[in-house]
Amino acid sequence: MKRLLLIRHAKATHDHNFTDFERPLKKSGIADAEMMATRLKVQAIIPEIIVSSPALRTKTTANIFSEHLSIHKPLTDKAIYDATEDDLLQIINELPNNHDFIALVGHNPSINQLLFFFTRQIRDVPPCAVALIDFEFEEWAMLGENTGNLVHYDEA
Repeated sequence: MKRLLLIRHAKATHDHNFTDFERPLKKSGIADAEMMATRLKVQAIIPEIIVSSPALRTKTTANIFSEHLSIHKPLTDKAIYDATEDDLLQIINELPNNHDFIALVGHNPSINQLLFFFTRQIRDVPPCAVALIDFEFEEWAMLGENTGNLVHYDEA
């Protein structure tokens, strides 16, 4: 069985002094990420690895989750930044099969679209929301439309 934890990055500044890629988290975003990671830890929802967009706000969110969950430093994949739903599906389908539980930290609207694509669950996915999806497959390449079961959803 494969498990995918979708995480939307925490609240980031909209200050015009930063490019979109360089937008840092707000203090409230840092607090939300710490709170959400703690909630996951209490519920023993701990992925083996985290894969993140390299944008500052997603990378910072991923680092907070990895620190609080006591797992390895997140991997980054530049294709996640500005990815469409189809791009994210391709990234997920190519994940290494030696890991059964992976978290992906990304951006909307693609995180929201992917949640619907996999589960047919309509959810607003605000900053720092998490969605845990279970799949009855042994290979990431098998994941596709309406093949997942949303087993946990939480938002800050």
